[in-house]
Amino acid sequence: MRTKVHIKKGDDVIVLSGVDKGKKGKVLSVIPKERKVIVEGVNMATKHKKPKSQTDPGGIIHQEAPIYACKVMHVCNKCGKPTRIGHKILADGEKARVCKNCLEVFDN
Repeated sequence: MRTKVHIKKGDDVIVLSGVDKGKKGKVLSVIPKERKVIVEGVNMATKHKKPKSQTDPGGIIHQEAPIYACKVMHVCNKCGKPTRIGHKILADGEKARVCKNCLEVFDN
């Protein structure tokens, strides 16, 4: 089964629900099979890391955990508002994602 996610790596997003509601961040990675994304500074998890060698220190580290892609919304760079993503065919025949509010093209 092929799954699609409306968010891509590098997009600026805002969290719509959950503990981190209202936080903004950049998408670090996308996991399409699970329909999840990892957002910078959102859903921080505590991990206990064991030292692998004498030079590699162990300890408690904090890292981002995945959240469902349906809980985030793309933020437009031009108007600065959370927006749904539309699709448009440009003059040269390329498909592009556009902002539904201001019709700004996200990627060429």
